[in-house]
Amino acid sequence: MAIENNNVVTLNYKLHTIEENGEKSFVEETTTENPLTFLYGVGMMLPKFEENIAGLTEGDKTSFTLAPLDAYGEKDERAVAQLPADMFNETGLPPVGEVLPLQDNQGNQFRAVVIEVTPEAVVADLNHPMAGKTLSFEIEVLNVRTATEEELAHGHSHGIDGESGH
Repeated sequence: MAIENNNVVTLNYKLHTIEENGEKSFVEETTTENPLTFLYGVGMMLPKFEENIAGLTEGDKTSFTLAPLDAYGEKDERAVAQLPADMFNETGLPPVGEVLPLQDNQGNQFRAVVIEVTPEAVVADLNHPMAGKTLSFEIEVLNVRTATEEELAHGHSHGIDGESGH
């Protein structure tokens, strides 16, 4: 079965970023014991990621590169927040590099990386950690199946076999 909308896709991937000097830096990879499984065509994955795997079938392998604009966008140097230090009275000031779970006024959740800590404020970078990065993927398709009615209703896959609970 070829990958198309409303299919559940299970695949392994290896992700590298490509640095300005052309060198690859390893980011992460899945394993056969813990693959990536998702409902294709419902906006769960980067659009250009899905475009690059469309039509593949079980056993197919491919590799592709996504420019920052096709991945997580360019890094916005203005996307920095000064969080008052007293926000951290209960937990203590976080160290530089820590990822903070935050929520905006509309209830949307996101993560920010601490880039500076002063006695008055914690400075956090609000960009996605992969913003400004060129991504290089190596893909192996492990399984493609039609999504169940329940998966379609929920808008996400329920595992490789469609039986995994929430």
